[in-house]
Amino acid sequence: MKTLIVRQSSILGTVPISGAKNAALPLLALMILAKNEVQIGNVPNVADINTMLKLLKLLGSEFSFVNNNLTINTSQISSTTATYDIVKTMRASILTLAPLLARFGECKVSLPGGCAIGLRPVDLHLKALAKMGADIKIENGYIHAVAKEGLKGCEIVFDKITVTGTENIIMAAVLADGVTKILNAAKEPEVVQLCEVLRDNGVEIAGIGTSSITIRGYGELLEIAPFDVIPDRIEAGTYLCAGAIANSKITVENVVFEHMENIVNKLKEMNFDFEITSNKITILPTTNINPVNIITSEHPGFPTDMQAQFMAVATQADGVSTIEEKLFENRFMHVAELNRLGANIKINAKVATIYGPTKLVGADVMATDLRASSALVLGGIIAEGETRIHRVYHLFRGYENLVEKLNNIGVDVELIDEEAQ
Repeated sequence: MKTLIVRQSSILGTVPISGAKNAALPLLALMILAKNEVQIGNVPNVADINTMLKLLKLLGSEFSFVNNNLTINTSQISSTTATYDIVKTMRASILTLAPLLARFGECKVSLPGGCAIGLRPVDLHLKALAKMGADIKIENGYIHAVAKEGLKGCEIVFDKITVTGTENIIMAAVLADGVTKILNAAKEPEVVQLCEVLRDNGVEIAGIGTSSITIRGYGELLEIAPFDVIPDRIEAGTYLCAGAIANSKITVENVVFEHMENIVNKLKEMNFDFEITSNKITILPTTNINPVNIITSEHPGFPTDMQAQFMAVATQADGVSTIEEKLFENRFMHVAELNRLGANIKINAKVATIYGPTKLVGADVMATDLRASSALVLGGIIAEGETRIHRVYHLFRGYENLVEKLNNIGVDVELIDEEAQ
């Protein structure tokens, strides 16, 4: 087990942003529907990506992954079972359900695990696939889906916006007979890229980036041209929050501003100014950090994946901030750990109230999930002394070259084996 040690630091510099793992994961699942060898650039080398590649390899795929460039061939896939050993470590494995079912007419995918932030049931996925003609049973912890006559296009109305559910049904629709219309679809940039890759490779698809997506079944496996994964807006937002909490000038490069406008606007509310160019965003120091009120919601609202980082920044605001978490029921687990560093945060149901500013002091803290972990790193940057973050493997699910990138902007950070302490 690894521990990340973060010491109080002055920071300044530029951070190159990696590809978005939340865009890459559905795109890797999409490769199940490709008949050719595909080249994908800007793929982040993080734990979740390697888990998905391991799953695809067990299904029968071949790949080469060097310097963020992935070459993958799924033409020889023979297995249609995504086993518990893999799926339990990463919920995104559920994204293999629809393409396996669409291509082979039958598959077994373990019910997912891999995250502590909430239940996130897959019933919306299953209900939609059943409407498309699949016979679905839950057997011994596995989803057993059968559509021997193929999937049928139809109208799908999601009762609740679901990112992975939208992505699964988009992929199911590629080989479905007829037209599939998805209403109340997710609009995240990662969903948009999945649609754009399909459109660019011959699939007739309308409504990209809206809540109503219409897809005409393509009828055969796809010939997919090379493409690059979009930048990671959450990684970029995290490093901007590092600049905010340290009140320092930090630049993120290789970004798409339109994907991050909701994050930048909240930092502007906190009195930070920015320099923005075509692919760079620079946060500038301020004389006073204002408190902020945040309500998480689906895109284009404020992303739930950024609330923990903003909570850390709010500990340094001059006044009382509130954050309401509307998407997940267990996403305030970082509060107790930030309080261990000296924060003053109270929780009432789904609302966290942050009383600032407070002086943070280094302590031993526990990472509970991916984004909670990043909030603790941010706290450690300004906490007096040394902050030791345990169970840090969560961080490496989503942040590529984390230690190197932090070191390059001046953060005194090191990764050690817990046994060596």
